[in-house]
Amino acid sequence: MKFTVLYGTESGNSELIAEDLGAKLRETTDEVVVADLQDFDPQSITPDSFYVVVCSTHGEGDLPNTAIPFAEAFDAALPDLTGVRYAMFGLGDTFYEETYSQGSEHIDRRFTAQGAVRVGDYGRHDASSWDLPSDVALEWLPGVLEAAGVPA
Repeated sequence: MKFTVLYGTESGNSELIAEDLGAKLRETTDEVVVADLQDFDPQSITPDSFYVVVCSTHGEGDLPNTAIPFAEAFDAALPDLTGVRYAMFGLGDTFYEETYSQGSEHIDRRFTAQGAVRVGDYGRHDASSWDLPSDVALEWLPGVLEAAGVPA
């Protein structure tokens, strides 16, 4: 199975997590691409790959800077995501209760509205916790792979 790990980041945390997830996935396949959302064309999303999206939250529940160009391109020419499967991992801070992890939810809503299907639990990291973001993501990944039917 091919994997595409996409990340949207403001300060670099999502990129680090995406790289760690990519490295973990490369332990079982060499068909892994890790890319910044700002460098990824939404029209290139196809059912040929399983997508893992890692996205932080900025400001008042907004997308981080590197996810904005992707969202704008997505909205300008809505892609048909029928048959696309993906997993979502959001970053936020529960101190900001109303907007916690909303950055990732902006992407999640776009994907599902266009026919993509989220697989497994919605992963989240809380910046108010003492947990390291990559550790939380790496603990989350096996459940997603199992739900996706990927052999361990």
